[in-house]
Amino acid sequence: MTEKILILDFGSQYTQLIARAVREANVYCEITPFNRPIEYSPELKGIILSGSPFSVNDEKAPNVDVQAISEHLPVLGICYGAQLTAKSFGGRVEKSEKREFGRATLSVKKDDVMWKDVPPTSQVWMSHGDTILETPSDFELLGTTDSIPVAAFRKNGSSANIIYGLQFHPEVYHSEHGKKIIRNFLVSVCGCKQDWTPKHFVDDTVAALKKQIGNRKVIMALSGGVDSTVAATLIHKAIGENLYGIFVDNGVLRKDEFKQVLDTYATIGLNVKGVDAREHFYTKLAGKVNPEEKRKIIGKTFIEIFEEESKKIEGIGLLGQGTIYPDVIESVSVHGPSVTIKSHHNVGGLPDKMHLELVEPLRYLFKDEVRKVGLELGIPGAQLFRHPFPGPGLAIRILGEITEEKVKLLQEADAVYIDGLKSFGLYDKVWQAGAILLPIRSVGVMGDERTYEFTVALRAVTSVDGMTADWAHLPYEFLAHISSEIINKVRGINRVVYDISSKPPATIEWE
Repeated sequence: MTEKILILDFGSQYTQLIARAVREANVYCEITPFNRPIEYSPELKGIILSGSPFSVNDEKAPNVDVQAISEHLPVLGICYGAQLTAKSFGGRVEKSEKREFGRATLSVKKDDVMWKDVPPTSQVWMSHGDTILETPSDFELLGTTDSIPVAAFRKNGSSANIIYGLQFHPEVYHSEHGKKIIRNFLVSVCGCKQDWTPKHFVDDTVAALKKQIGNRKVIMALSGGVDSTVAATLIHKAIGENLYGIFVDNGVLRKDEFKQVLDTYATIGLNVKGVDAREHFYTKLAGKVNPEEKRKIIGKTFIEIFEEESKKIEGIGLLGQGTIYPDVIESVSVHGPSVTIKSHHNVGGLPDKMHLELVEPLRYLFKDEVRKVGLELGIPGAQLFRHPFPGPGLAIRILGEITEEKVKLLQEADAVYIDGLKSFGLYDKVWQAGAILLPIRSVGVMGDERTYEFTVALRAVTSVDGMTADWAHLPYEFLAHISSEIINKVRGINRVVYDISSKPPATIEWE
C-alpha cells in the first residue's frame, strides 16, 4: 500500500510546486480540485490546502469544510488554505492595507515539530492580498514576520486532527527552509515513511500493469522522447513481446535520429517496428508554408500511418501513451477542462478513433521523476536527458515550404550545433537548443567566390518547464566556433545568427 498525501487545489499558480516538494521528500501525493469529494482510504495520511487567486471574503470564494476534514486527518493550509482555515474556525481575515508580495523574515515564536532543523529566523516568500489578523481562540501562534502578525499557527488537538496554517509559501524556492517545513509536516505530523522511490514506483507500476493488461496486446506510438520511451519500457517489463511499438520516420527528425532511436530500443529490448515514411510526408507537405497547416498535416498523416500499421497486428486491445502528470493537471483544473490542448500532444485523436483502452503508466509523474524512473529501468542517460524536441520536428524549424533538400541542410547544421554544445560541455546547461532555417538568402564570400545562400538562426534557452524561458548566454568563443563550423561544413549556408529573444514575448520555437 503506497502512502498518499492529497493536495486540494484552489487554483494557485504554485500548486504543482507543493506536489513537487512532497514528492522530493519521497512521499507520494496527488492534486485534486477542492470541490471533488475526498475518499478517506487507509493509505491517505494527510491533506494540504493550496493557495488561491481568490480572497476568502469573496462572495464566490472556493470553500471546503476544514473542520470535517480535520476530524479524519492532519491538515496543512498554505496561504489561502491558512486563511480559509482561520476564518472557518472564527478567526479574522481582512484585506491587507497593501498587497504583500516578496521576501519576508519569519520569526519562530513557539517550539513545534514543524520547526525541526529550521532556524529561529529565516527568509520566506509572501504572495497574498488578505491577512490573518486574529487566530481562532483554540489556535496557537507559531510564527510572525515584520509585516504580518500571524505567519504560522496550529490548532490544539490530538494528532488525528492537528491543523497547521502557513500564510507564506514554503513550496517556492525563495522560502529558504520551506521544504524542511513541508517534510516535517509529512514525517513528524502525518507519520509518512518516505518510502516512495523510483524502485518502489517501478515495482508497483509493473504489478498494476500486469493486472490491467493481462494477456492482451498493447500498441504504442514511440517518438524517441523521454516520456514514450520510459512508458514503453515499463509496459514491456510487465508484458514483454505483447507490447508492439511503432516508430515513424516522418522525414523531419534530426540527423540519423531514426537509426539511433531504433538502436536504443533494440538495446533496451523493446519490440519496435520502424516505418520509413519520409517520402509520404514530403508529398503531403509540398507547397505548404502556414505553420499550423504543417502541424496538422504531420499529425493527420502520422495517425493514418499508425492506424494502417496497427491493422497488421491481430488482437490489439490497448493503446499505450506517455502522458505525464502536468498533462493530467492541465486537463482537470479547478476551473474545468482546459480550453486549449496542444494539437501534437502524444497521439491526440487515436483513442476515440481506434476504440482502444488507454494504458498510461506515467500519468502521475513529473518530468524529472520520469527520468529517475528511466535510470532505475536502465535506459541510457543519453536517451533520458535529451532536450525536448517538438512533435512536428524540423518542420516548424524550417520557415516556409518543406523540401527534402531543406531538411537535409537543416539536419546537417543542427547536428554541428548540438555536437558542439556537447563537446564544449554546454548541452546540459541549456534546457533546449536547435537550429532554424530561415526563408532568406544573403550574399557571402568564400575564397574568391560570391555566394548567395541560406541563413541559419541558432536558438538556445534556459527554462524549468518551458512555460517561460530566457535566452541562453552562450560564450562568444563558442558561437564564433559554431558559426565557422556550420558555414565551412554545410554547403548552402553562408550566414549564422543567434536568437536572443526570451519567452515571453517570443516563443521558444519560431513557428
